[in-house]
Amino acid sequence: MGNLLTYGGIVTKIRAMESKLLTSGDFEEIAGLHGVPAVIAWLRDNGFYPFVLDDLTDEHLHRGDIEKLLINQLYYDYMKIFRFCGLEQRKFLTLYIMRYETDLIDYCLRIVINHYQEPFDLNYKKDFFDRYSQISIEKLITSRTTDQLIENLKDTEYYKPLSALRDKAGITLFDYDLALDQYRFHKLWKNRKNILNKTEREIYTRSYGSKIDLLNLQWIYRAKKYYGMEPVDIYNMLIPVHFKISTELVKELVEAPTADDFLNAMRKVSYTKDPDFLSSLTLEQMYRKCLKQLYVADARRNPYSIASIYAYLFKKEEELERLTAAIECVRYGLPPNETLAHCGLAV
Repeated sequence: MGNLLTYGGIVTKIRAMESKLLTSGDFEEIAGLHGVPAVIAWLRDNGFYPFVLDDLTDEHLHRGDIEKLLINQLYYDYMKIFRFCGLEQRKFLTLYIMRYETDLIDYCLRIVINHYQEPFDLNYKKDFFDRYSQISIEKLITSRTTDQLIENLKDTEYYKPLSALRDKAGITLFDYDLALDQYRFHKLWKNRKNILNKTEREIYTRSYGSKIDLLNLQWIYRAKKYYGMEPVDIYNMLIPVHFKISTELVKELVEAPTADDFLNAMRKVSYTKDPDFLSSLTLEQMYRKCLKQLYVADARRNPYSIASIYAYLFKKEEELERLTAAIECVRYGLPPNETLAHCGLAV
């Protein structure tokens, strides 16, 4: 009953928001449209994304403009959930927002490291980050070098892991991205003991333990297939958490001579029991599919818990990725079946 009282309003709100998520049928209709204005009109006419699309004019239908507006819908949904939460749930959401913070820092690092001439355009994120984040958009947009960017993060928890790298020789964007990911997941894993009760901690451990396992699998495979990295370097890039994958199996995967040998060893991993794996699913697709199944199952079994919150946010993030892909496919006139394939939907 305690969870019902705590989560009753939150779950009611989330269910109302879930009823407005795009379905596979909706994406099929979108895939059959001709031109981006037609997609925007369809979304408006059917009541999707009113918070952001009401401000979009026909002169601002460039991919960048649309992506900026769509991400604001995600932030808006986060804010709606946050307002319904009590103190304990807000502690969880404050940790969850690290995902958005590290994405923002990664975006800024790409600009300063690659010396892009385009100025920072982050004002559309300012209201959200000013209210919910430790990061100052006003400071970030003044950055022109990596050193300046890191100094502009001095009042945040990200300063220490990033500043530890900048004085080392040969540091690349990949190294900074890796440091951010390792820091974020280590903190999410460690702090679960401090912000959650026993039942929710078990749910959280299962979801984030699985996520870390699946990310480590992707990183090992990419390191072997695309970069030819040595095992010692691969070990250094992994998140030091083993949930369902034993230390012995991690060793076998990391030290597999080739990417094909890695995939053969993957058959021993419990996440790969899906019959489609290795035949039609990439590691990235398996990652998304496994996590979605896990999150949805957790939310179904434990509706009055944090599972409902992170399951909804996952679904919304997935929808935004699919919608962005669909809009680009429609922009370039791809056939509906190809559009749906790019959206990760069966055709």
